[in-house]
Parts: sequence; C-alpha cells; structure tokens
Amino acid sequence: MLKKLKKVLSLDNENRVSREEFMQLVQKKAYEIYEKRGCQSGNGLEDWLNAERLVKEDLGVK
Repeated sequence: MLKKLKKVLSLDNENRVSREEFMQLVQKKAYEIYEKRGCQSGNGLEDWLNAERLVKEDLGVK
C-alpha cells in the first residue's frame, strides 16, 4: 500500500495530493459507500478497499 501511496504523491502537479488528503478522500468515499448500503455495519473493510480503488481511479493512479 505504501508504494501505491507514493504513486499518488508523485502524480503530475494537477492531480498531486498529500498522503493526508488521500486518506481524507478515501474516508469520505468509504462513508458514501456505507450510506449507499443503507448504513449497515459489518462491511467496513470492503467499503474502505472499494473507496481506495475509486479514489485512485479518480486521481489516475493504477
């Protein structure tokens, strides 16, 4: 995961985000996913991993 975060930090200037900003984006997206599922608990890890994937896609990280 650390290598992937370093990729986020080394994007072109237009999409560059700090590690903290990346984590905030993931946290927000994970909560959105949780809400879309009807706020049912028990899928936190899955929500987080999906959120990471979606944020990376938005930032252009593979």
